[in-house]
Amino acid sequence: MGKYFGTDGFRGEAGVVLTAEHAFKIGRFLGAYYGKDHKAKIVIGKDTRRSSYMYENALAAGITSSGSDAYLLHVTTTPCVAYITRTEDFDCGVMISASHNPFYDNGIKIMNGVGEKMEESLLNQIEDFIDGVGEDIAFAKGDKIGCTVDFYSGRNRYIGYLTNVATKSFTDRKIALDCANGSSWMIGPAVFNALGAKTYVINNEPDGVNINTDCGSTHIEGLQAYVRDHKLDGGFAFDGDADRCLAVDENGEIINGDKIMYICGKYLKRIGQLPNNKVVTTVMSNFGLYKAFDKIGIGYEKTAVGDKYVYENMKENDHILGGEQSGHIIFRKYARTGDGVLTAIMLMMVMVDTQLPLSVLASEVEMYPQVLKNVIVDDKDATLDDEAVKLAVDAATAQLGDNGRVLLRKSGTEPLLRVMAEAGTNEECEKHVDAIIDAMKVNGHLVKIK
Repeated sequence: MGKYFGTDGFRGEAGVVLTAEHAFKIGRFLGAYYGKDHKAKIVIGKDTRRSSYMYENALAAGITSSGSDAYLLHVTTTPCVAYITRTEDFDCGVMISASHNPFYDNGIKIMNGVGEKMEESLLNQIEDFIDGVGEDIAFAKGDKIGCTVDFYSGRNRYIGYLTNVATKSFTDRKIALDCANGSSWMIGPAVFNALGAKTYVINNEPDGVNINTDCGSTHIEGLQAYVRDHKLDGGFAFDGDADRCLAVDENGEIINGDKIMYICGKYLKRIGQLPNNKVVTTVMSNFGLYKAFDKIGIGYEKTAVGDKYVYENMKENDHILGGEQSGHIIFRKYARTGDGVLTAIMLMMVMVDTQLPLSVLASEVEMYPQVLKNVIVDDKDATLDDEAVKLAVDAATAQLGDNGRVLLRKSGTEPLLRVMAEAGTNEECEKHVDAIIDAMKVNGHLVKIK
């Protein structure tokens, strides 16, 4: 990760960490970089945050002032931008969103010409330009100045694409959608209505400041109650830019990303569409998922946390399904990034094809209790290399055997380690986590438990 761009773009408090000037400079760089030998086309989407309009204008101004054209999808989802970028011959795509963060944050995600997250080498060049390193970029003049093009039709093409992915009608299925007052507020209902579902929609009245506020995939309690109260077949909760999805079964129980990967992985294997017989997960997937995969003979890969790393593994090894517990699920046959609405469609197809409710489909995954504590330390690498810490981890691993695991992971943005244990009970998890944290005190690495 660089100075500005992390694993999921340039993100921070709008007007403080991420300013309109940053957006303008990013637009300037992209317009010049892709417009060296032709009139470049760059497509921009945004979520419903008030600040997204500011960044949209700043990006477009930067792009056109460098001589390239900016195409505006307006309010749409991150996977929509990725899809349109790769199918409509754009040089790159930009999504303005801070995903599941509160409204006062915002972010800029950049995708390459095939709809994948931008390569770090180019992000490093953008960071240098923001900081004034290297040559300046000349402003376009006269008829060389770029155009800003209203491209809302691209959003409609994406909706059409999603409806064509489904091979089953959702007629007579009663489904709730929690749109988090974000990017999916129009797209989600349009897709599910077109597929015949009786669609109940909540949190679909964005006002610029209510995105993710007590709603969506990070606050799923409202959807759980809604599904139970209205006796629906299930529900789907999206985040602010709709690149993730969590589900709720007919009883109001949460179906997290791990269970979604299990349900879809088992189904794809049954119909002969799981190449290599593997699913790509991250190190934070629950131990129960791996036990369930073992029982049905599905293998798995483990990557660092971040859907970027999941996708890189999938692409390199030609895997078709991967994701995170948080609900970033990638169906590589159809998308290059997590897609919440697509994930909901895939789960619905499994329900319709098997004629089984979500509660039954998810029942084969027994989630292990998990305890996670964030610990601020003096030096992350030195703490991980400390012999006392290593001995504590080895002792916990030996005691748990095949019935759990422990994991130490460095934060990418803070001076802390994440200490996690999964076991048969919460008490056992606490015991092992606390033993590892105590070991950090031996040589003075522990600063405090956050």
